[in-house]
Amino acid sequence: MAHRRLGRRDCALSQEDRDFCELKQKAAEYVRASGVAQTIEGVLNELFLEQPDDVYGHLANYFSRLSAKPVVAKICGREVYDATGRLSVQAELFCHIRNEDKWTCRAAVPSDCEDPENCLPEAGDEGGRGCRRGQSVDTALCWMNEFLSPMLKGVDPTDQTAADKILSDFLKARYLEHEEEQKKKTEQETQGHIRSAPQTPPPLAPQTTASVKDKKGDKGKKGSALEKPVPPMEPRVPSLAGSVAIGAVSLAVAKCAALAKDIPLYKHIRMLRNEHTLSDSHMPVPMVTVLSCGKASPGKLNLMEEIIVIPAAGQTIKQTISMVLDLQNEMKGILSIASQTGPLTTAVSDCGALLVPYDRLEQPLDLITQASSNLSLALGKDIHLALNCAADKIMDYAKGKYSVVTGAGKTPDELVDVYESLTVKYPAIAALIDPFRKEDVEQWESLHARIGSSCGLLAEMAFQSHPLSWRADKKLILPGVTGVVLKHSNETTITDLLHTTPQYRGTESILGLSRAETCDDCVVDLAVGLGVRFVKVGGVMGGERLAKWNRLVCVEEESAQQGIQGSRKLTLPLFTGKSDEQPNT
Repeated sequence: MAHRRLGRRDCALSQEDRDFCELKQKAAEYVRASGVAQTIEGVLNELFLEQPDDVYGHLANYFSRLSAKPVVAKICGREVYDATGRLSVQAELFCHIRNEDKWTCRAAVPSDCEDPENCLPEAGDEGGRGCRRGQSVDTALCWMNEFLSPMLKGVDPTDQTAADKILSDFLKARYLEHEEEQKKKTEQETQGHIRSAPQTPPPLAPQTTASVKDKKGDKGKKGSALEKPVPPMEPRVPSLAGSVAIGAVSLAVAKCAALAKDIPLYKHIRMLRNEHTLSDSHMPVPMVTVLSCGKASPGKLNLMEEIIVIPAAGQTIKQTISMVLDLQNEMKGILSIASQTGPLTTAVSDCGALLVPYDRLEQPLDLITQASSNLSLALGKDIHLALNCAADKIMDYAKGKYSVVTGAGKTPDELVDVYESLTVKYPAIAALIDPFRKEDVEQWESLHARIGSSCGLLAEMAFQSHPLSWRADKKLILPGVTGVVLKHSNETTITDLLHTTPQYRGTESILGLSRAETCDDCVVDLAVGLGVRFVKVGGVMGGERLAKWNRLVCVEEESAQQGIQGSRKLTLPLFTGKSDEQPNT
């Protein structure tokens, strides 16, 4: 009886043994198929030969190189404040790395869609939520957290084209929805007007004697009959509320890819341009804003939003910063001596430059001329000048004139003469940015014909158009324009910049900043990676501006240490559309 019980127990143990053997076989097969055993054997041999101080650190580095590529896990949107104190958004990207979801990077881009000068204030505006700002921020956060995060989940961040395709398709769908809503709204308003319209039109009011006298009096005014009507402003297509989420997420993907490759962002951007050889990397020439005499300045002069200094080729970024600081200190000294109220306290503009009160066009240019002479800097040789006229901001549509100086307007044709006189009197002026609105096509051509051989015409706001038109491969250059100022803002993706920059090879491409800038310094990496000749980063005052200057210094020194920094030769005249970039041998 006891033997039978023992036999049954042996059978039970035998079954357990068989199950255990089967489990061991599966484990061995799994290890054999994965190649882990051979890998561990190899790393142990390597470990013995190298005998590193940090054994587990060596093992961690070894196996991290064998792990699967990171993929996007999720995207989180956060509210942040820009340089003007208004709300903006920031994209935080998490990646699935070695079986864990880890925070990787964050990115923010400026939002130009809510210009405070072009929109009405909201009642009870608090916390920077003016105009469409609050709606845009809330929409952007909703897009990132609820839509873009699941859409981009599992995407390889090194595949920028695929990520931006998802972003662009999503944005296009939102635009189509918005246009459909606007169409329905317009139809409803039209039907309402038809129902409420009177059956018979009201009789025409008789012409008064006073109006007849006014017309007769106008005939005697000089030039009133000869002045051409000003073309009306084209309706500006506003950026879609929330579109800043697209640019922020696109930049976050690019930063994540650079981190995954363990290279700086500018090198990653160059690789996206199919430039796999990183030799002969050229630093963009900085355009430094030193004075601001625009509409926001305390004086009567409105035309010169920015007076920009362009250093001669061969100077390092540090030398440029030092030169500009010396120039600004010299100008402050001149202003203080000329002030009748003692030492002058100079305000700083949004672009990081001195905000000076002047009433005549020549005054700021004379100030720079005197300061340069005191520092033995030759205008037109050591430094060149560019004027950002921002003409679209000073047009008085009621009078049909540009408010160049408060109380003294100029017609578009008269402004052509003004610019020609300025460039003759100050030959160091190498470029005019936005000298006219984009609607004044005839004046762009006329001015280029007069001064185009020595002074370039650059389009910044005059270049801005419907964002989707970039993706339609449409050229947006006005006649007479020899350069464009590109910006990474709103819905502009990295792929958009990569496609747009070579599209305008016949003109100068400048990468610029917006007034609603953030402290993110990625614009420098974009400028270097895209290979633009010039970068417009504002002045040298203000934390958000100095962050860019410090990054420029860092990239320049890093390139020099690696022996991949090439020198530039700027062919005069600048910005004429005929000078090609040449290495300085």
